[in-house]
Formats: sequence, structure tokens, C-alpha cells
Amino acid sequence: MQKLIEAWSGEAVVARYDRAAQAWMFIAIHDTTLGAAMGGCRMKVYGSPEDALRDAMRLAEGMTCKWATVGFDLGGGKSVLAVPRRLEGAEREGLLRRFGRLIDSLRGAYACGPDLGTTPEDMAVIAQETAHVHGGTRQGETADPGPYTALGVWAGIRAAVRHTFGSNELTGRSVLIEGVGDVGRPLARLLHDSGARILVSDIEAERAGAMASEVGGEVVAAQDVYNTPCDVYAPCAVGATLNAETIPALRCRIVAGSANNQLSRPEDAEQLYARGILYAPDYVINAGGATALPLLGRGEQTEAQIRDRIAGFERALEEIFSEAAAGNESPLHAAARRVERVLEARRRERWPER
Repeated sequence: MQKLIEAWSGEAVVARYDRAAQAWMFIAIHDTTLGAAMGGCRMKVYGSPEDALRDAMRLAEGMTCKWATVGFDLGGGKSVLAVPRRLEGAEREGLLRRFGRLIDSLRGAYACGPDLGTTPEDMAVIAQETAHVHGGTRQGETADPGPYTALGVWAGIRAAVRHTFGSNELTGRSVLIEGVGDVGRPLARLLHDSGARILVSDIEAERAGAMASEVGGEVVAAQDVYNTPCDVYAPCAVGATLNAETIPALRCRIVAGSANNQLSRPEDAEQLYARGILYAPDYVINAGGATALPLLGRGEQTEAQIRDRIAGFERALEEIFSEAAAGNESPLHAAARRVERVLEARRRERWPER
């Protein structure tokens, strides 16, 4: 772990071993230029504590980019609960409450929300111990970020389809959704309502079949995802599905989905570009849930205003795609410059004498 921390560009790492649950707690704070860190809490079985810490660091950096892209005064942070097995009942609640107390000890330096492996109900448990949580309250009220994330992905797919095919019309376009969980399900419904042809893949065959039946779609076996012809491949499950092995097999024109850290390495964006596949940077297109939770928690905007703001991702991605096309480069570079412009402007405001 020491080498990981020494090599990281972030600001801080908080680590604790929870003996009762035999779990590691990691909080990675990447950059607080824009404000206090906020990012989801992921609960997962990892191969090693180092793998969990590495995941937290990568995800935290993605949150820095996400907040800068969508215009929030929040910093990049992420937390990971590396559990030995799936936890349920009192054991799960105990871990979450102890994690809540750890967050509270940071006095607002980091706030969490739901992520892969955690739910709004889990956030309500954490809220028993700290106010620095989004998606759940002490009264048990919850807010599901999934449909908002799906809305942002839908808007991003429209932008990508316009850039690639000349129109954002989705009728007849084929979209392969990998993972029909909390985001993939509402995304499939939005795309179906827009006239798209839906292909569905999920590690749970029954869930994939049910979703395909609902939207009149087709089930694709997990082993066939990458070589199935489609207009859009939408990874909505785990990250790192885009790598040196899978990219050569892809038979799509666009990659646009909700999963975090879709690229195994940043260099994989170049491989996509070389193949003529348009990549929608994940931290831009999947920011809908992250956008909604703080606004819902503050009560500053109506539901319609929040949805309009998320639908605006379509324009932001169009600008990124156009800038990248003008520079003959991957959209990942244009998105990164957009982030750096926001961060540098804030640095000049905060530290004009530096």
C-alpha cells in the first residue's frame, strides 16, 4: 500500500481495518480545489487490500473530473469497503455504522453517497452516524441516483449518435446495454421509448431476460458482448471492460455507458480512436446521479430543473466531441482539458499569488 500512496497524485488517504467485519475501509481524497470531497461508497470483495485502495484512488480522481465537468463546487473523493464476502443483516449494518463514524470524524472533509454494491438504504444507515452523506436520511428517506444517471447516459448517447451519424434520432439505432441493474434498467426504458433497438446482457440471465421482454429486446450472452454488432455499446456494470483484449473485438461505432473507469488504462482511449470508435468519457456521461443527489439534498431545485440540468449533458458532450474532432484526437483529451480549465480558474481565484 505504501507504494500506491507514494505514487498517487491525490491529497489524502484514510484507511482503517474493521476487525468485527474483517473489512478494510478506504477513503481517497483526490483534489479539493473546488470544495470538500464527495463521492460514492463502493462495497465489494477484492483480491487484496491493495486492489481496493487502487480502486478508491482511481474512482476519486474520476470524481474530481466529474465535479469539474458538471460545474459543482465539490472535490473528488471516493470510498471503498473491501469486504471478505457479501454482508447482510446486522453484520452489514454494523460495518456501515462504524464507517459512518469514520466519515464523521473527518468533519466534512468527505461526504459519501451510494455506488456499486451499496444502496440508498445503506446510506440511510450511515446517516444514523453522520450528516455527511447523500441518498439517505436519518428518517429512512432515500433517493435513488440510478434513474438520474440513466438520464445523463441517454442524453450522452444522443450526443454521440448525432456526432457519428448526423442526427440524434435514436429510432432504429441498436444499443447493447451490459448490466441491467439500477442504471441499466431505466436506461433501457428511456432508449426503448426513444425508438432504439435494445440488446441486453447481464451476469444474471433471469434479469437480462426480464428486461429484454419488457422492452422487446434481445438477450446477448456475456461472452458475446464485445463481438456483437451494434451502434452503441453501453457498459453499465463493472469498469475496465475496455482493454487491449476487448477493444479489437468490438463491433460498435460508439461506447457510451454509465460504468466508472471503463478504460483499463488511459491509453485504451487511443486504441478506440484508432479503430474509429467514438468514446464518451465516463466521468462526463455518468454524472447524472452525482448531479442529482446534492441538489435533492439541498432542496434548491425542482425535479424538472434537475432533469433539465442533466439533459444538458448532451450539449456538453457535443462540445467535447467537436473539440476532439478538430484536434484529430480522442474525446478523452478534450474532456481532460475542460476539467483542467475549470480547476486552473479556481486555483487562480483561491491562490492568486501562487
